[in-house]
Amino acid sequence: MASRDGSGRRRGVAIDVAVAVVVFALTVALLAAISHDATDDHRGLDALGIALAAVASLPLVFSRRAPLAVFAVTTTASAVLNLLGYPPGPPLGPTVALFFVGLYPAGTRAGRGLTAATVVGLFLVHIGVTWIGDGEFPVVAPLFGTVLWGGAWVIGDRVRMRRERARERQQESERELRLAVAEERTRIARDLHDSAGHAINVILVQAGAARLLGESQPERARAAIETIEDVARETVGEIDRLVRGLREDGAERAVHPPVGLAALNALVERHRAAGLDVTVDVRGEERPLVPAVDQAAYRILQEALTNAGRHGGDRALVEVVYGPRALELTVANSVPVGAAAAEAVPGHGIVGMQERAHLLGGSLAAGLRGATFRVRAELPYGGRA
Repeated sequence: MASRDGSGRRRGVAIDVAVAVVVFALTVALLAAISHDATDDHRGLDALGIALAAVASLPLVFSRRAPLAVFAVTTTASAVLNLLGYPPGPPLGPTVALFFVGLYPAGTRAGRGLTAATVVGLFLVHIGVTWIGDGEFPVVAPLFGTVLWGGAWVIGDRVRMRRERARERQQESERELRLAVAEERTRIARDLHDSAGHAINVILVQAGAARLLGESQPERARAAIETIEDVARETVGEIDRLVRGLREDGAERAVHPPVGLAALNALVERHRAAGLDVTVDVRGEERPLVPAVDQAAYRILQEALTNAGRHGGDRALVEVVYGPRALELTVANSVPVGAAAAEAVPGHGIVGMQERAHLLGGSLAAGLRGATFRVRAELPYGGRA
């Protein structure tokens, strides 16, 4: 970044030097041409005239740092040229300097007022000096000078405004990008929590079953161990995918699509293997879901079933209803009497499910009714209500 800033500054200095040299050369050339063609008593171009032309143009090198001071110096030198009787020509140096005054204005109201007063005052001085040098009032010069200098100032101001708008658009774009990255990282963190929490609970239940059934029912114990292996393998793969998504280079994010309702059957079978009797009821005409809704629906069902198995329930009913405007999800599970108090206190899982639903413009409610704990969510198809 420092190298880029240094290169930009050097390029700016080179441009300023080039502008100053070109304006100086044009000023000298115009003075020489007018002096050659002049038939009156104007003073011919000499060393003093060239020196004054240099003062009226070369200070443009410093226009970015002190535009008003450069304008004052170049205008004064241009006025002295006219006062000493050199042929009056277009004041190129002051005109270019005035462009930079508009491009780099003062930052305070007092500074802008001082700039306006200085410009108007020097303009009047320049007109007056031209009158004195010519011996007659220049009728055309005031109008021409007003158009020329006013146009230079306005053009500089418009260029400044365009730059500021472009910078604001860039900053807004960068801010939106940062917000998108933050939202994506939050989503990944939530997915990581859901995936790891689900896997740990399944492994915990299956490990307990394998320990209890190891001697009396070795086949069921072996099946529990196989389930642990499958869940661990799947979870490691998903965690690897999520961690890769946290890298700065997000090119691989789209290679593995996130899970959705297409994986519901596999999720249900996993919980059935863990000992939870899960019944699935899908109603309504199925339709394609946007990725955000599809993934959120799967994660909500995953978390709800994980909670059902965690708190000792033996049965769970999953309802997926494709409504007219929203996808409706319901998970109802039985709760043992001793676990009712724990189910009544919402944990991080329920809060995470509610966040997922709210981010999509939907809603989620969870609560205990008698011996049944119910989670119900509505997710608008478009992702926002």
